[in-house]
Order: sequence, then C-alpha cells, then structure tokens
Amino acid sequence: MAILRRIKSRLKDLVTTKKKRARSTRKTKLEMKKEEKLTSTQMEKTEKTIGLQETSVEKTKFYTGEIPKVAPRTMPQELPERYGEDKMVAQTRDPWWIHVYWEIKDSTLQRLKKELKDDFYKAKRILRVYDISNIIFDGTNAHRFFDIHINDYANNWYIDTAGPGRSWCVDWGLLLSDGRFITVVRSNPVFTPLEGPSWITDEEWMVPEEIFARLYGMGFGLGRSSPVGKAWQERIRRELFSGILASPGITSVSSPVKIKERKFWLVVNTELIVYGATEPDATVYVQGRKIQLRPDGTFSLRFALPDGKQVIPVRGVSADKLEERTITPIVTKETK
Repeated sequence: MAILRRIKSRLKDLVTTKKKRARSTRKTKLEMKKEEKLTSTQMEKTEKTIGLQETSVEKTKFYTGEIPKVAPRTMPQELPERYGEDKMVAQTRDPWWIHVYWEIKDSTLQRLKKELKDDFYKAKRILRVYDISNIIFDGTNAHRFFDIHINDYANNWYIDTAGPGRSWCVDWGLLLSDGRFITVVRSNPVFTPLEGPSWITDEEWMVPEEIFARLYGMGFGLGRSSPVGKAWQERIRRELFSGILASPGITSVSSPVKIKERKFWLVVNTELIVYGATEPDATVYVQGRKIQLRPDGTFSLRFALPDGKQVIPVRGVSADKLEERTITPIVTKETK
C-alpha cells in the first residue's frame, strides 16, 4: 500500500510538472508571438518613416521655394474721354504750329446758357490766340491776337501761328453777337522755337578794346603786349592781306626773310551772343556791369569767345529793389 501511495504521489508530481511546463511553454509562445508582432509593427513603421524620408528627399531635389502669390492680371483699360474739369492744354509742334486740346464741363455750359439765354445759341465758338512774347500776360496786354472759328463738337485744334520764336496763349470762348468775347478756359503759355540761327547781331561788346586787341593779337602770334588803336588795326590789315600772317612757319612778323606772297589764307574766330528779356523798368547787370535795356525789356550782347572757360553771370533787379534773380551761363571753347 505504501508503494502505491508513493507511485500515485509521484504521478501527481509528474502531471503537475508537465502542466506547469505546458503553461510556461504556452506563455513563452504567446510572448514570442507578441514580440514578433511588435517587431513587425516597428519594422513597418521604420520602413514607412524611411520611405517618407526618401520621398521628401526626392522632392527636395526639385523644390525651388514657395511660389509667390501673384495678383490676377488686369487688362489695361482705355483712358476716359472726359475728366470732368474745365481745362485747356497747349503744346508746341514745330516753329510754326501749336496744338491745343480742351474739356468744358456740362455744368459750365449749362451755367452759360442760363446767364446768356438766347445770346448763348447765337454766339460763335472761338479760339483766340494771343502773342505774349516777352511779357507777363494778364489777359489784356497781348501784342496781338487772332481768332479761329471752330465747331460745337471740336475738342482739339492745330493752329498755324506763322510766328517762329514767339510765345503764345490760347483762349476757348464765346464771341457774342454784340462783339463781346467771353473766355471760358485758358491754356498754358507755349513757345515756338526759331526756324534758323538767331537774328540778334547787336554790336555791343562786353570786352574792352585793349583785351580784345590782345586776344586777336595772341591769335596772330603778336603776343600779350599787342598794341591797341588804329596803328595796330592797320598793321593787322596790311599783314593779313599781304599774306604774311597766313604763311606757314612764320613766328614773327619782323622776320627779315622775304617770303613769296601767297593768295590763300584762312582765319577763324568765334563770338558768343547772350540775349534775354525782363521787365522794361528793371535793372540788369552782366558780369557786374550795368547794361542798357530796349524799351520792351529785351537785351542782347556779343562776347569775344577765346579758348577756355567763360562765366557770364546775368543779374536782374526789379524796379522796387524787392526782387532779384541771377542766371549764369558757362561756356567752354577749345580750338584744335
């Protein structure tokens, strides 16, 4: 009996041990499966991360930065036909012609209709062209004027002034049946340039005779101490037309060597003309010297123009001594 008990006890122990081993084995397998799942999940995540990184790296090869937002393109629009203001603009085309364009508000025309009544419909549309050269125009002091009849629908006009080198101003207005002219709008002043060289040939010189003689004497090789007066003039004239001054290789007119007379000669000189205008009662100084104005306030001066730099300050002072302006032309000449 004791042996049987031992055998049963031994069997129970074996069964219990097997069960424990089976449980531990089962537990180990479950843990291994969990670990495998975890490992596979981590590997998938890693692969995904690597794939994303590779994709992002691949994308950066062609990345040029953020594309700036561009406002939608708007197509250019035509300029308006009217701006709603009373205005007239004049512009120079050439020495003879100017061009003007204008706009008259509807409200302005309606006001004129109420004020003039029947006279408005009888009135002629006129462009009155004023010659305002060398004056400050106040509407009544123009040198002269002429009228151009235009139609009711015109808004620009080309005007033949027939006056190069003049200043002009244009009025758009109504010429009434009784001869009155009503200015509705006035243009800016414009200047038509000269059609050729300046006609100003005044004989007033700003260089004293002594300096003038020295300048011309230096040009002919007579030195800085050239004599002045009739004797000097006669000497220049005699030597010029005798061919001595035009002969090459001569450094002094007192050379004892006889030179064969030649008819060919060449002399080149230059002059500078300065001209302008101001108020007739103003005072003008050129290089510090007071000059005489013409009755209309214009002036012109001739200067000898040797090689070098010439500075010619022109200062104008109003009659009441309250205003003063200075303009300084600077001219440089070089002879080759």
